[in-house]
Amino acid sequence: MKYTEDGRQYHIGLKEGDVGSYVILPGDPKRSEKIAQYFDNPVKVGDNREYITYTGYLDGVKVSVTSTGIGGPSAAIALEELSKIGAHTFIRVGTCGGIDLDVKSGDLVIGQAAIRAEGTSKEYAPIEFPAVADFEITSALKESANKMGLTSHVGVVQCKDSFYGQHEADLMPVSYELTNKWEAWKRLGTLASEMESAALFTVGSFLKVRVGSCFLVVANQEREKKGLDNPVVHDTDLAIRLGIEALRKLIKEDK
Repeated sequence: MKYTEDGRQYHIGLKEGDVGSYVILPGDPKRSEKIAQYFDNPVKVGDNREYITYTGYLDGVKVSVTSTGIGGPSAAIALEELSKIGAHTFIRVGTCGGIDLDVKSGDLVIGQAAIRAEGTSKEYAPIEFPAVADFEITSALKESANKMGLTSHVGVVQCKDSFYGQHEADLMPVSYELTNKWEAWKRLGTLASEMESAALFTVGSFLKVRVGSCFLVVANQEREKKGLDNPVVHDTDLAIRLGIEALRKLIKEDK
């Protein structure tokens, strides 16, 4: 089933004309309203399940924000349905946990590519296919971060389906697999761990739409293990502002 009876997309509850071509994708539904405050004349156009959508304008161009909930499956659904009603550029704005010791609490991570340690992307592409962000979005995010004077890191992030599989790996029946692979991600210089980019990048490649991602580093468990400074940071405003500025840059370049 693709649509409801009045032509709205089945999960997000939206139809053509409801959203702009450019969309920010947070996970937390409460974050949609916070992001929409950066738009001109934002209007709430959708509220169904985890998908809360506002549409407004940036520099005279129609833009939207749609929350996706947690994880790849719901994020992929949002991307599929938003693209069907006209959106073509997506920036995922969220949080992550640092892995590399240089990635500190409060820093920003820009996902250049993602490790497909989740399940959603495997239903779109063979595991040999890489999950890679759109180059234009990645460049816009990095250039915007530099312009704003923010500490940012660009590189590979790891995506998983189990939050507690990461944070309580020793308790899991497959602890041997989780801990061995985590060590591999560390040795390979993986910046951080999160839950959506691998699915979004892979689905974006399939749909031929632009997808990128940026994250606030909440904390870094590897720094904690080493006894290094590791406060917990929850304010996502810097990541949101970075996403907004990158979107402005993309809109200007596309014109």
